[in-house]
Amino acid sequence: MNREQISGLAHVDHPIKAPLDDDAVRQLLTHGLPRGDGRALDLGCGTGEWLLRALTAHPRLRAEGVDVSEDALRQAREEAGRRGVGDRLAVHRQKAEEFRSPHSFDLVLSVGAAHAFGGLLPTLAAAREHLAPGGRVLIGDGFWEHEPSQEAVEMLGDFADLATTLDLVVADGWTPVHGHVSTRRELDAYEWACWGSLASWALDHPGDPDSPQVLETATARRTEWLRAYRDTWGFVSLVLRRTRP
Repeated sequence: MNREQISGLAHVDHPIKAPLDDDAVRQLLTHGLPRGDGRALDLGCGTGEWLLRALTAHPRLRAEGVDVSEDALRQAREEAGRRGVGDRLAVHRQKAEEFRSPHSFDLVLSVGAAHAFGGLLPTLAAAREHLAPGGRVLIGDGFWEHEPSQEAVEMLGDFADLATTLDLVVADGWTPVHGHVSTRRELDAYEWACWGSLASWALDHPGDPDSPQVLETATARRTEWLRAYRDTWGFVSLVLRRTRP
C-alpha cells in the first residue's frame, strides 16, 4: 500500500487533514471567506473538505482545488455532487506550485501543505500569486511549543516557535486578522483519529496482504507521536491580509 492510500485510510474519521475541530474550521472560514460572491482556491486540496464546507456555507461562492492525487480529486468531485455544490467546484490535477489561473481569488487556502512549497514563506509567496486585491490567505503550519529533540526535528521539520513564526509572517508583508492555535484536545484527537483509523482497518481486514504493513505503520506513527513530538509540536492557523502590495 502506498503513502497516498495509507493517508486516505488514516483520515477517514478526520477529513480535515490538520489538528482542527469543526468549530475551529468554521471560525477560520468565517474570517477568511468573502461576503457574497467570490472565489476561493485551495493549494493542496486533497479531498477538498475545506472547499466543500465553504461552498455549503456560502451559496454564491465558487471554488477551485489543486492537488496531485487523482483519487483524492475524484473523491472531492463525488462528495461535491452529494452535497449539491458540484457545479461550483473545479479541481485540477497538478502540482500546486505550478498551478496558474486566468483569474485571482478572494481567499487562498493552504493548510498543512507547506512542505509541498518548501516551507511557510514559500507557501505564502505562492498564495500571493493568486490573491485578488484585498483578498485573504488562510494558512496552517506547525511550530515548536517547546525545544524539540533532534529526532523530532528530523521527523517533522525545522519549525520556529510561535512568536518567531508570526514575526516571520509579518516581516514578509502580511498582517494576521484572525488566528487559531490548536488545543491539546485538537492535537490529540487528530493523532488518535489517524492512527486509530489505520489500526482499525488492519484489524478489520486480517486477510488482506496489506494488513500487516498498515498495522505496523499505525503502531510506528503512534509511538513517534507519543515519544518524539507530542509534548513539543503545535499547529497554528492564520487568516492573513497583505500589509503592503
